Amino acid sequence: MTNTAENSVPDLNRLMALMTGDEKHGPAATSTLDALWVLYDRVLRVSPGSVDAPGRDRFLLSKGHGPMAYYAVLAAKGFFPEELLPGFGSYDSPLGHHPDRMLVPGAEIGSGSLGHGLPLAVGSVLGLRAQGLSDPRVWVLIGDAELDEGSNHEAIAYAGPAGLEQLHTLVIDNASATHGRPGGITARFDAAGWSAETVDGRDHEAMYAAFTRPHPGRPRAVVARVEPKNA
Repeated sequence: MTNTAENSVPDLNRLMALMTGDEKHGPAATSTLDALWVLYDRVLRVSPGSVDAPGRDRFLLSKGHGPMAYYAVLAAKGFFPEELLPGFGSYDSPLGHHPDRMLVPGAEIGSGSLGHGLPLAVGSVLGLRAQGLSDPRVWVLIGDAELDEGSNHEAIAYAGPAGLEQLHTLVIDNASATHGRPGGITARFDAAGWSAETVDGRDHEAMYAAFTRPHPGRPRAVVARVEPKNA
């Protein structure tokens, strides 16, 4: 793993370790850690000072049932102070077991129920188009198990033919999906007219290259493979 970030992944691990309590989705969080860091450190055009700017990039965490890595990255990037992290999941903390967009600075959606994020991302791109905003990019992070949901199938089938170039989907593949597909996850997006690629979800340079690869006229999907959830 090549790590060029100012705040290293070990530091993010330290931030994650501040969040204790009765959390049942640790693997869901750790599977996303590297990909989230590359996005926020090197790709997304959004900062604590631009969370309401019309021209910002939008990031939607659909895999919201394991938000600890997301909270760690937001804290590392200054969206909120790390002093909030030890209260994760407590009654009076803004950092719930599912993120709440009204409470978490930088969060675009409330999430955690499988299958919602990608359709919301499609709607976000259509909303930007309706406003004449062609520069902001919309990113959504989903888990491979979410692809079992029909709502995601419909979103994938629509976005390709609609040419939603501003849409970027990051699939964290930790081998937890119930239903397979011939050719793997990437083939599913390819068949719907997306630009799609599979990378090592722990390799920062490979993910950065995949996240920034041009895809004119097509939505982009990057499948980041990590260790199986039950390994």
